[in-house]
Amino acid sequence: QVQLVESGGGLVQAGGSLRLSCAASGRTFTIYTMGWFRQAPGKEREFVAAIRWSGGTTNYADSVKGRFTISRDNTTVYLQMNTLKPEDTAVYYCNTRDIWGQGTQVTVSS
Repeated sequence: QVQLVESGGGLVQAGGSLRLSCAASGRTFTIYTMGWFRQAPGKEREFVAAIRWSGGTTNYADSVKGRFTISRDNTTVYLQMNTLKPEDTAVYYCNTRDIWGQGTQVTVSS
């Protein structure tokens, strides 16, 4: 089994930056793709970004393209978030297959 632990959330003003981390442990050799999702209050969970474990191919939601960057260093996946907007406020989760982390809160004030 794989375990995922997110960190790095917080409160930031609009236009600011944050970097989220997702540390994977356990059977990490079984990971094919790692993704970030987010869920705002009263809304459904939505896809943000993903990275192929081998090769590093990435893809992004249109709403974050050009502002967010997903990357991987060994067994940790990062989400660098720049030019943050109030609508980016959400709980951010990392995911692989049917495994989810506990989530980390990101709040962007206007």
